[in-house]
Amino acid sequence: MAASSPPPQRTALVLYAHPRPHQSRVNRLLADAARTVPGAVLHDLYDTYPDFYIDVPAEQARLLSADVVVFLHPIQWYSMPALMKEWVDTVLQSGWAYGQNGTALAGKTYLLAATAGSLLASYAPNGVNGRPLDDYLHAFRQTARLCGMQWVEPHILYGAHAVDDAAVQSHVDAFRARLGALLAHPQP
Repeated sequence: MAASSPPPQRTALVLYAHPRPHQSRVNRLLADAARTVPGAVLHDLYDTYPDFYIDVPAEQARLLSADVVVFLHPIQWYSMPALMKEWVDTVLQSGWAYGQNGTALAGKTYLLAATAGSLLASYAPNGVNGRPLDDYLHAFRQTARLCGMQWVEPHILYGAHAVDDAAVQSHVDAFRARLGALLAHPQP
């Protein structure tokens, strides 16, 4: 009886978007951590597309080769950085990612790994943001749903400008472990 071969390594495409990575306290470390996870490929959008001209076929090919898609960026004005939004608008095309015959991403896992400059208390009814951060993540969840992707609980660090170095390192370590787990075990 022939020995069965191990299942193929699952892969993750980590889409990193930070307009000022040299000023990043946390996102840069998360990007560095992603580079160390077997099966994960970090793709720095601002480094690749400083002119915002996105190579759609190349980006779609990257997506097709991944089992897990990670959006890694700071939350800016309750959303994603401008280049990430441009990427979503141009790459996730009707008929490819969603809509009639748009099943290219169906079944893939979607993880949002983001940092919020505000503290958790700011995302409360009486806080400066007036509602939980989860309320602002609806567009991210809907994007995953529309594309037939499986939304998993986001990996969020609140108060990214204020937390101490130990909390940052703990968050980075947890992200590395979580990404590794997503690659080791498909989500149900």
